[in-house]
This record gives sequence, C-alpha cells and structure tokens, in this order.
Amino acid sequence: MSQDIERHGVAARYSEAAVFNGVVYLAGMVPERGDTDIRGQTQDVLDQVQQRLLEAGSDKSRILRAQIYLTDIREIGIMNEVWDAWVVPGTAPPRATVQAALANPDWKIEIVVTAAQA
Repeated sequence: MSQDIERHGVAARYSEAAVFNGVVYLAGMVPERGDTDIRGQTQDVLDQVQQRLLEAGSDKSRILRAQIYLTDIREIGIMNEVWDAWVVPGTAPPRATVQAALANPDWKIEIVVTAAQA
C-alpha cells in the first residue's frame, strides 16, 4: 500500500474524502437541499455518500462504519426506513446515531462514513 494520502473535493476548510492505506474517509455529508423532510434529506445524503465512495474506489457494501447525526432523534424511524432500503443486505456496518445541532438549521441529517476500497 502507498503511504500517500489521496484527497478528493479539496476546499480551503476540508476535503470531501481522503484515502489512506485502502481506507476511504468521507467528510460529513449533508443534504444539498434543506427544504425537504427527513425522508428526502436522508435519501439525498445517502446518494451523495454512494457517489463519493464510487469516486474513491469503493461502494456502499464496503462501509466499515457510519455515524449519523439527526437534529430530531424522534425521526430515527423514518431515517431507518430509508437507510434499510439503501444498505446492501448482509453488509450493514457498525453504526452510531445521535441527536445533534447541525451547522445549518435547515439540515435534518449529517452522515459520516468510513469504507474499505474495493
């Protein structure tokens, strides 16, 4: 394995992804639109996660760990419905879900993922 760190989507403050030793580390993914409900925002974020993983040489079946932040933990049931339909059967990763205040008051969810490269 290379000892170089590969970065994707580099901005002044953060990178959308970093790859090191075959492991993909994604930044917190948030909804592109804040005017949808938790179902729509969850699907939006999961679509972004899937795209970023593909760009980094991985996919959703290779997720090692997921951290999910919800602004209202009472919406976990709806979020879980979308998550369960998205996760590849038999590959559900270790996961933590907590309630947290997010940087933008319109966001209902943020997801951080770590995955192995394919």
